[in-house]
Amino acid sequence: MNIRRGIYYFNILIIAITFSACANYLRPFHTERARIGSPTAIGKELKQLPPSADKIVVATYRFRDETGQYKSTENGASWSTAVTQGATSILIQALEQSGWFVPIEREDLSNLLNERKVIQMVRSQYKGQDGKSLPPLPPLLYAGVLLEGGIISYDSNVLTGGMGARYLGIGASGQYRQDQVTIYLRATSTQSGKILKTVYTTKTILSEKVDAGVFRFVDTDKLLEGEAGYSFNEPTTLAVTEAIDKAVFSLIVEGIHEGIWNLKNPNDIHLPIFQNYENEKKNAAEYDSFGRYLKHERKGFGVGLNYAMQRYDGNYPNPLVKPDAEMNITWHPHPLWGIGLEAGLGYIGAKNVFRKEYSYGGLKGTYYVLPYYKNTLYLTASSGVLLGRTGFNDRDDLFPYISGGIGFEQYITPFMGLDFEFKNVYSLYDGLDGIKKGNINDMIWRGNIGLKFYLNRK
Repeated sequence: MNIRRGIYYFNILIIAITFSACANYLRPFHTERARIGSPTAIGKELKQLPPSADKIVVATYRFRDETGQYKSTENGASWSTAVTQGATSILIQALEQSGWFVPIEREDLSNLLNERKVIQMVRSQYKGQDGKSLPPLPPLLYAGVLLEGGIISYDSNVLTGGMGARYLGIGASGQYRQDQVTIYLRATSTQSGKILKTVYTTKTILSEKVDAGVFRFVDTDKLLEGEAGYSFNEPTTLAVTEAIDKAVFSLIVEGIHEGIWNLKNPNDIHLPIFQNYENEKKNAAEYDSFGRYLKHERKGFGVGLNYAMQRYDGNYPNPLVKPDAEMNITWHPHPLWGIGLEAGLGYIGAKNVFRKEYSYGGLKGTYYVLPYYKNTLYLTASSGVLLGRTGFNDRDDLFPYISGGIGFEQYITPFMGLDFEFKNVYSLYDGLDGIKKGNINDMIWRGNIGLKFYLNRK
């Protein structure tokens, strides 16, 4: 008995050490030194742009945060702003990276002018080593193009969601949140005041949290408790940086196509980097403001063919798992939901007791949780009539039923999806197994796998 108790406590000790060791992987082992900032994916594309015929001298006085929004917290809002106030510096860096522009200082122009006055005053009072007066300062560069705009909006909780499960004190959960920042950038001619071009870009900002834990009594006086998890928050400043980089990239490419500025080698217009932008621009109309691909929406008519395994739940013990075949037709008047018909045939039974063949048909409604994504969860509800043969006296019986389920659909091709569904079929009349007994009617648990074909998709 003492040996068993010792082994038990030793196992608990090993579990505790394991959890504490795993905790080290959830945090950095040591502080990190400062390093050069990593370029964004769009920043790398900026550097790959072919050279321009002439570099454009540009000025930007203030690329402002125009959202007027404060950072949200669990208790409301703090006095910290939701986005960076240094967007002008980010824009100037993007202009430098492109190699197309010569940015000049205008944000702190007063400081620059004051410093030039100091230099002029010193030069007027002192002479050079040769005894001659020092020459005046060269004139300041002036900009041919003025860049204006700002961070127009920062939308919090554009998409939120999560999932979790817990059973007997053991469980796990995950949550996510998606924000969105929008950038506008325009180029203005300083000679005429004409707006040459305006572009805008958006960038989503993802935050997610995953955790798991156990809280359970392993004995009458012994409690096992453990937890682990992590959270990920995409830095807002890096998201703003990428959106500004994309705006500068778009401004250059759009300006080339409209003849505002020119490539050093006109044949460079056929490079893949420009073709990719054109394809992205053409496809932009196929995405909504949430970044959802509209071509993935469920619409028109869909025909589904399913194979299922099902288990009867009634008065007899030892129920058997039997096959089922189903066909359904669904019309989608809206991407969020569809209505249609279902029909099928199959078997139910209990070991060494009975076996029943049946067919069924009814109306079915479907609600898609994420209708604009390739992968989506959906909920179903249906009602119809089940026609069965009892197996005892070969008498046909009609059983009205209602059904509810949850499923998952994934597009394999633009016109075909792979379908998984789990549902419960509840008979409104008892006696599906030939016995009318108890307070709960007979039911069937069914799991489907099949293909769904969309007839009007390309």
